[in-house]
Amino acid sequence: MDTVAALDVGGTTIKAALLDAQLGILEERQVPTARGADGTALAAQVTALVREMGSGTSVRAVGVVVPGIVDEEARVARFSANLDWRDVPFGSLLESRLGLPVAFGHDVSAGGLAEFRVGAGQGCADAAFVAVGTGIAAALLLDGRIYRAHGLAGEIGHIDVGHSLRCGCGAVGCLEASSSASAIARLYSERAERGVDGALPVIDLARDGDPVASAVVSEAVDGLARGLRTLLTLLGPEVIVLGGGLFAAGEYVVAPLRERLAASLTFQRMPELRVAKLGPEAGRLGAGLLALDLLAKDR
Repeated sequence: MDTVAALDVGGTTIKAALLDAQLGILEERQVPTARGADGTALAAQVTALVREMGSGTSVRAVGVVVPGIVDEEARVARFSANLDWRDVPFGSLLESRLGLPVAFGHDVSAGGLAEFRVGAGQGCADAAFVAVGTGIAAALLLDGRIYRAHGLAGEIGHIDVGHSLRCGCGAVGCLEASSSASAIARLYSERAERGVDGALPVIDLARDGDPVASAVVSEAVDGLARGLRTLLTLLGPEVIVLGGGLFAAGEYVVAPLRERLAASLTFQRMPELRVAKLGPEAGRLGAGLLALDLLAKDR
């Protein structure tokens, strides 16, 4: 039986599991992320975690995904603000410690792979998985294959959607500066002069008629519609899978997004908008799929 270790590494937490060939969870752990700019602390932690989980089990390969800009072919994290990494060859670093094949990838790309294979995007040849969280990024499925461009594809959070807010990347007008979950919480807090814990409380306030919350959510949806229009114009996906906690609000957010996107189109094909099925498990399942694909490739 092909058993793989799958790890979704975030800036604060690692979600790890042993998976079988059907992505069934055999064992799972969640631990704080070890920090260090050269990646060695995390490599040591992942090595210990895989060996601990795999005790008594024959682990055949490991899949690890992280946020940032990841060159999956070279297995190098070019940049990850959440981990304070630049040009860390984490795939090779981990493989040399474990003595096992290691697939190293990007968290959103892996989440998209999982949604396309076993989630809301099944059966599509041309689709996008758009994850709205702290930032906004997309995984792109073109002619049945994930398009990565050495980790540079899919950064739709940095499309200019026409506002005057400065983004963390240094540019003005970026989609994620107005429409990410963190931006929604920040903008509401600034305007209402009261703190909120994430985007969903802002959406709840908007449902209850709070005018500040309603304006912030409306502006976020406008930005998303503009960003998705650009994505459609360039790539023409038949389906867009919407992921991230923002879409836990369901049709309250999806319905106006669908309406505003449709109203903005001229010649572009209106895609089917689907809410992601795998939720926060998408990245870890995608890491498992990367490991299983690596085994299949080596046979």
